[in-house]
Amino acid sequence: MLRITGLSRSYTGRFAAENINIEIPRGSFVGVIGRSGAGKSTLLRMINRLVDPTAGTIEFDGLNVTTLTGAGLRGWRMRCAMIFQQFNLVGRVDVLTNVLMGRLGHMPAWRAMLKIWSREDRLIALAALDQMGIANLAAQRADQLSGGQQQRVAICRALVQEPDIILADEPIASLDPRNTKLVMDQLLRINRELGITVICNLHSLDLARTYCDRLIGMAQGRVVFNDVPAGLTEDIARELYGLEAGEVMAAQHAETVTA
Repeated sequence: MLRITGLSRSYTGRFAAENINIEIPRGSFVGVIGRSGAGKSTLLRMINRLVDPTAGTIEFDGLNVTTLTGAGLRGWRMRCAMIFQQFNLVGRVDVLTNVLMGRLGHMPAWRAMLKIWSREDRLIALAALDQMGIANLAAQRADQLSGGQQQRVAICRALVQEPDIILADEPIASLDPRNTKLVMDQLLRINRELGITVICNLHSLDLARTYCDRLIGMAQGRVVFNDVPAGLTEDIARELYGLEAGEVMAAQHAETVTA
């Protein structure tokens, strides 16, 4: 169980996230929805401790994540893998090595420093690439891949960390519809088959309703909705999306009618 209590982050008096209280059971696929600037990325970065909270606590199975430092914090970041919108790959390095970076936390310090990969590490990385259907790209430079391929490499890098949680911060924002489906299908497979909790920031309510079993809606740094997708009303959508709410709910209605 991931338990977040009274979590806030302020910058020069302005709250990017304010008094967030949520509980996420293991094995959930959670979509965090809302407009740009609503606090979605800040929430995920606080969970991973890339951003330190101003107030509040983050607990996972009794572990107080907010107090971790040094090796404890590095261990948490291995258990709580991050996937970014812009992939964060090393472009000049081949795909396999980029994936192997996710194994650094499982290696002795001297091997990690020298990046000496064991046969087991290589097999784990190749198996992840194979599951994503891109094992044939292992020897290619990362910067020679399409955006969708790069994001799948980033998912592989997160997966080989053997995490309990995957945090995906707008993972499909720069992808075309085909690659969007490929990436979201893979995240759903990881969630369903491996039981890994997935928390995914999404702009699209349509995608959130399709893939997620629960939605957390944020507006102006606060959680204003926390329920199953079917519980999202027009009033809540208006609070989340403002003037865009009509378009969002119209798309949702059209999808229901078509189905």
